[in-house]
Amino acid sequence: MAWLVDGPHFFPHMLSAIDQAQQSILLEVYLVESGRQTAQWIEHLKAASNRGVRVCVLLDGFGASGLQRAEREALEQAGVELRFFNPLHWRKLTQNLMRNHRKLLLIDDQLAFVGGFGLSDDYDHPALSWHEVVLRLQGGCVQDWRDLFVAAWVASKGSPLPAPQANRLSAAPGMAGRVAHGQGLWLHGLNWSLIRRINQAQRHIWLSTPYFAPTRQLRRALRQAAARGVEVHLLLPGPTMDHPWVRYAGQRYYARLLRAGINIYEYQPRFIHAKVSVCDDWVSVGSCNFDHWGLRWNLEANQEVDDAGLAQQALIWCEETRAHSLWVDARLWAARPWPLKLKTWLGGLLDALLKRLG
Repeated sequence: MAWLVDGPHFFPHMLSAIDQAQQSILLEVYLVESGRQTAQWIEHLKAASNRGVRVCVLLDGFGASGLQRAEREALEQAGVELRFFNPLHWRKLTQNLMRNHRKLLLIDDQLAFVGGFGLSDDYDHPALSWHEVVLRLQGGCVQDWRDLFVAAWVASKGSPLPAPQANRLSAAPGMAGRVAHGQGLWLHGLNWSLIRRINQAQRHIWLSTPYFAPTRQLRRALRQAAARGVEVHLLLPGPTMDHPWVRYAGQRYYARLLRAGINIYEYQPRFIHAKVSVCDDWVSVGSCNFDHWGLRWNLEANQEVDDAGLAQQALIWCEETRAHSLWVDARLWAARPWPLKLKTWLGGLLDALLKRLG
């Protein structure tokens, strides 16, 4: 298992794996926008299809709206099987809110890349790429990821895929892990899995999320962990992010969390988009932001791993990220200027209205 940080690092690994594929490529991704990076991926996928590899691409009907029609047609003309999950339609009303937010690249049923990546130049800017983490996986959990893909593929009218040949083992040789997934409010084991690990933590908890809109249960679990002496750290976006109002909405929780002894850091250099959780020797990386929107509507999936070695890699990443973050001081936060307090209030109001509409 490999811990890969930022698009300029993990994209070359992923494209190289596509070039080496011999039987199948399964790609499931939410955000796709036409641009330099997406054009590069299209060329690699077309080349794989032209040499006889079966290429199945499952995109979200809303998240991939930025992909130009000409590029869609180019993929299909090269033999790539392209499907869209839950295409938008005015008759669906609130059903349009259910999105496929998962991110997966699976090569020959043996090698998988999972995390929070998307096909967008935002992930591969020379200096301002979104701060992101991807795991490179081998082992039995790869087949669990394949099962998730197949279910969404069939639901999107994709043609059947043959049964895999690989055995189901662990996340990787010598590691214990599982794929945690969910779909909608009542099928979301992801949230409860994280809360269970938070409740079991004895030393430290690190939680990185780009959209801080945690459930009431998650906020309570974090406060209770801090009360029993566990170090709790939140790595959240600073002023650079794609949806600023979400940041303001999440800031309304800061005061109570800070009073509970929780450390909050806002990442300054660029947008932090990574979804990483660390509870002692347990690590979770994937698509889930653990916000109430995603937990209510989206298809999500994370790779969970129990391994001290991977947890150490995650801690190094957390510490490096904290070093480039602004620590939120409780006293200064309480004394912040009223325009910032107004933005927080308005963001919280908008968030509350959206939850009621949902």
